[in-house]
Amino acid sequence: MTKPILFVIDDDPQVLRAVARDLIKQYGKNYRVLSTASALEALESLKELQNKNETVALFLSDQRMPEMLGVEFLQKAKLVFPEAKRLLLTAYSDTDAAIRAINDVQLDYYLMKPWDPPEEKLFPAITDQLEEWQSRYVPVFQGIRVVGYQWSPRSHQIKDFLSGNLLPYLWLDVETNETAQKLIELNAIDEKSLPVVFFEDGKFLLNPDLQALGECTGMQSRASKPMYDVAIIGAGPAGLAAAVYGGSEGLNTALIEKRAPGGQAGTSSRIENYLGFPNGLSGAELSRRAISQVTRFGVEFLSPQEVQNIQLKDNYKIITLRDGSTLNARSIIITTGVDYRALEATDIEKFTGAGIYYGASNTEAHACKNQDVYIVGGGNSAGQSAMYLSNYAARVFIVVRKPDLSSTMSQYLIDQINNTPNISVVGETVVGQVFGNEKLEEVCLEHINTRERKQVKAAALFIFIGAKPVTDWIQLSIIKDEKGFIVTGRDLLKYESFKKSWKLSREPFLLETCSPGIFAAGDVRSGAMNRVASAVGEGAMAIKFVHEYLAEN
Repeated sequence: MTKPILFVIDDDPQVLRAVARDLIKQYGKNYRVLSTASALEALESLKELQNKNETVALFLSDQRMPEMLGVEFLQKAKLVFPEAKRLLLTAYSDTDAAIRAINDVQLDYYLMKPWDPPEEKLFPAITDQLEEWQSRYVPVFQGIRVVGYQWSPRSHQIKDFLSGNLLPYLWLDVETNETAQKLIELNAIDEKSLPVVFFEDGKFLLNPDLQALGECTGMQSRASKPMYDVAIIGAGPAGLAAAVYGGSEGLNTALIEKRAPGGQAGTSSRIENYLGFPNGLSGAELSRRAISQVTRFGVEFLSPQEVQNIQLKDNYKIITLRDGSTLNARSIIITTGVDYRALEATDIEKFTGAGIYYGASNTEAHACKNQDVYIVGGGNSAGQSAMYLSNYAARVFIVVRKPDLSSTMSQYLIDQINNTPNISVVGETVVGQVFGNEKLEEVCLEHINTRERKQVKAAALFIFIGAKPVTDWIQLSIIKDEKGFIVTGRDLLKYESFKKSWKLSREPFLLETCSPGIFAAGDVRSGAMNRVASAVGEGAMAIKFVHEYLAEN
């Protein structure tokens, strides 16, 4: 943790060195000492310290300085660091000014020059002030800070990206948080430019796109090698497993992810039926462990980065990325998974990201404290989200088309929900319309059979319905089923188009698409099991077929 700062200002270099020397000797173990001979330079540095989220415990300023009086400096410094103790260093002739400053700037103490010996005339006074300051001091958060509007879709997108990539951050709502307002004023930031992301080094990005944000946090979005044995598109459980096995078995492997590792599983607050974890684990923890393995085995992880096209040249695959760059691979595994279907209700798009969220209960749970929230969907993801939100919300309502959850959710989750007093299941009901001004405020519930409608207050609506495969980006002629899932293996034989395009003497491998050397694994594949464990198994299995394909080519 960064030490709090003792800030000394005196235009006399000899006095400045002496004060700084004494303070470092006495307090250097627990505090950093900064010193300058220029009051203007000191004021300018305060903005930088605030941007870095540093803490100033005490200002010790000389009174008579050519750029401004010490009292004036302390008045200005108080606006930036109001909790810091303010001490004036003054000659005997300026005692009256120091006394007046006690009222004018709420001066905490004044010291007379000279202060020798410091053990008697300097340290006792400063120690008393620091002890009082420490009694109220709460260590500040060290890391990324995001300043924006709570109900801004762009703010939500950035928070969701950071949390999905396991990057700790502090959320500061500009409408309610004094620190947020101070940062905006200090840096003269137009509120139309929000959200703004502040980093530990004091730099900040205004309304950044995710790629720029990722690069500033040390993520890599560009390929560094001319050719890869296998490129894996999508870092959900299947993609992560494929990357681990590809890297560990010596394949030159690239893993490409457009948002954050873990896929839909990564957003789960608690996965309790995954083999080997009897107490369960969060999707974020599973993703963190997997990414650690991936990087340990030398896999190149490109994120945030999005694949826009795949082209074939002889036996090579050329992948075009969103930024226009390309990546060359001898084989590809598509593991882009599935996404939640859009809820068909009036005005849903209007409040998406501003009270209405697809998944994302972990990111926005704190904003729902002591309020009513609604969840649409009866699968395990919806149940896990309900359990998590029940720790924050006053009441959680699960809205489903069926009478209950018995046919769509695992029994262990149903039991937990039944034993949680602030969770209710609203059966045979749909959300027909949503209402609000700048954010969601109410939802209209409609009973399927009676058509009775009821308008209720809602702080947030979380949607977990159905699953559509993330395959719209594929321009290559890869066979998909009627729902858009990628067809692989022997299932391809029933398609007339396959017989015309497949020119090899062998049948496609179990997870191979109609394009030799391009495989699909996990939820994006037609006939997949839609379980984390099966996705991990398919990802590992895909690497076996990659080896066989590379051996014959």
